[in-house]
Amino acid sequence: MKQTDQQLILACRRGDQAAWEQLVTRYQRLLYTIPRRAGLDEDQAADVFQDVFTTLFEKLDEIEQPERIHAWLVTTARRKTWRIILSNKESRRRVVEDEEADYELAALPDSTPLPDELLLRLEAQHGVRMAITELDERCQKLITLLFYEEEVLSYAAIAQSLGTSEGSIGPTRARCLQKLLRLLEK
Repeated sequence: MKQTDQQLILACRRGDQAAWEQLVTRYQRLLYTIPRRAGLDEDQAADVFQDVFTTLFEKLDEIEQPERIHAWLVTTARRKTWRIILSNKESRRRVVEDEEADYELAALPDSTPLPDELLLRLEAQHGVRMAITELDERCQKLITLLFYEEEVLSYAAIAQSLGTSEGSIGPTRARCLQKLLRLLEK
């Protein structure tokens, strides 16, 4: 049975190492992605990730709403990411001598999503990944083969991988997506 965030936090407070590992595993992808999408390199993203969980460890007993740890982790990751970005901007600002070059760079159009829009997308992706983990093994495997593989697989290849007939893939996919939709609506 999958533990809730609140159950994990309470177990972590009791010193349960397995709960801590499960919490890290649950949020590692999301918390690593926030700084990467904000433009930080892999090392900086790893620093943010580590810093977020170090802060959580230090403040574990101070968390007043353990059921909202998702929001706490995301907010903490965003703040730590912005601190690094601001620090980098300050460093670059000292190096750049020509203010006109800064003005020209600032005038370039930027089509990347605003940070809040990006965060909403990341959280939605995280929600889908978490819901997939609640599906039965067959549905997890089917959805992974259909939507998470780098190359598009044929129904024949998917059927072979699942050990089923090619004609059953469509109906099974429909049932699995319905189950996933119900989990996401919870």
